[in-house]
Order: sequence, then C-alpha cells, then structure tokens
Amino acid sequence: MKYKQWLYDWLESGALAAVKPRTAEAYADAVRLRIVPELGECELSELTADVLQSFVRRISERYSPNTVLGAVTVVRASLKRAQKTGVLERQYSDCIICPRVTEREIFCLTVSEQKRIEKYVLSSSKKKYFGFVLCLYTGLRIGELLALEWRDIDLCDGYLSVNKTCRDSWRGGYSKIVSTPKTKTSRRVIPLPVKLLPYLRKMKKSACGACVFTTESGGAVTVRSFQRSFQCMLRKLGIEHRGVHALRHTFATRALECGMDVRTLSEILGHKNPSVTLNRYAHSLLPHKAAMMNRLGKLFAE
Repeated sequence: MKYKQWLYDWLESGALAAVKPRTAEAYADAVRLRIVPELGECELSELTADVLQSFVRRISERYSPNTVLGAVTVVRASLKRAQKTGVLERQYSDCIICPRVTEREIFCLTVSEQKRIEKYVLSSSKKKYFGFVLCLYTGLRIGELLALEWRDIDLCDGYLSVNKTCRDSWRGGYSKIVSTPKTKTSRRVIPLPVKLLPYLRKMKKSACGACVFTTESGGAVTVRSFQRSFQCMLRKLGIEHRGVHALRHTFATRALECGMDVRTLSEILGHKNPSVTLNRYAHSLLPHKAAMMNRLGKLFAE
C-alpha cells in the first residue's frame, strides 16, 4: 500500500475526529502540503529510518522547526497506527531526529508605552479597545478575550472565568469558531484588578449582546480585525510594531516586576506548570534578582 493511501484512510477513519478542529486542520495541511508531496508515492514498507530522516532533512530546508515538528507528529501517529492495526509489520518513526525548536524571543511593552496605550484606550469611543487594557491586566490570549461573554465575568466579586477560546475560519466564507481552551490548564479563574471593574460595569450597561467585545453594530469582532486595530493604534502612538500577544507578555513581565510569585502567575496565564513560566520569562526576573542580591550585599558593608 502506498503511504498516501494509508494517510488518507487514517485521516478519514477517525484521526481527525480525535483532535480539536484547529489541530485537525493542521494535520490535513501537513498531509497535503508536506508529507504526500515528499513521501506519498512510497510503499509503507519503504519508509525506513533513513528515508524518514531524509524527508525531515528536506522539509527543514523550507519550513520552520515548529512546522517540521508538526509534520513529524503526523508521520509518527499515522505509522504507529499502521503498525498497531497490522497494516505495517514494523515502523521507524521513533528513529527520526527533529530540528531543535527554540523559544521565540519575548517582546513586551515598556512601562511608558503601556501607559500611553492605556491613556489612548480610555479616551477612545471604541469599546473593543478596552480589550487591550484587559489583556494587559489579565494576560488573556486573543482568542480567549474575543470569546468572553458577560456571563463569564462576575462583576460583584471581581472574577473572570476562561472556559473557551475562538479563532477565525475562512474556509467557505468567514465563520467564528468557538472551542474549548488551548489546554486543560487554560481553563482558569482570574481575579480582576478592582480598578478595572467600573469600566466593565459601564460597558455592560450599554452591551447589545452576550459577547463582551463586539463591533459598533454589535457584530462579532474577528481576530484579524482586532490585530489590525492594535497595529493601527501602535502606529498612531509611535510605538514599535508588536503583535497582540505582546500584551500577554507585558502582563507577565509587570507581574514579576511587582513581585508576584511564579506559581500564581503560571496559574493565571494557564501554563501547564511553573517551569514553563520560568523558562519563558526568566529575563523578566533579572531586575528582581539584582535587587535581592543587592539586599544581601548590604551585609558586606555592615
């Protein structure tokens, strides 16, 4: 059996149903764009360790390490299923050596830039802009922010519940796809700073739907339009280009600068464990470490 035939059979037999819609799309794209063009004509029995490693080497010349890793994930899952069902006697996907995935550089706003954004947002008549401030003080991902409904916010006790996320889909026309959060730990409850509550109460009084953030006409705010609005605001303020995710990074950095412990920050961000937070924001802890060392150094003077 040719590998492409097995791949399509594997996808249709339930592989896509077992994962979230966005992951299913990524699997299908990996098969169509990267795996079938390179390995599709091979017989399953021809997929030796050398053939698979050569495949990884070739696509590594054209794609990022994360994209390559995604393709390898599909190859491994499909070949392991082939072996488990008896279609293939032996498979070698565990022999694949993947390119190292490096942590992306973290970009965050300076305190001055953050204050300029807050001032701009609070003077704007566009309610969706308050989403920028909410991200700065809760660390929400953009999908989590735009999926928020008023029932997710307790304005009496000051809590925000993250129980879903959303994304744009342009397949066959635009649609807003709402699904469960990124991971199990992404489901979380975030205490809201008291100073934000009056603004949220005011927004709720004039709300025209279930969603917290809508267009002026009450429609859904797309992820793409929210990103464009953020870029437009940065240009007006003369701030260097940053992605919306920089708001989340800025929240984490400010939290550490204020002395928030890593475990608490990890839970608020929805990370799997504190080590993820430490690895990602170790640079933000450097000023705090310096302050602690200087406090210890005072013993020398005494």
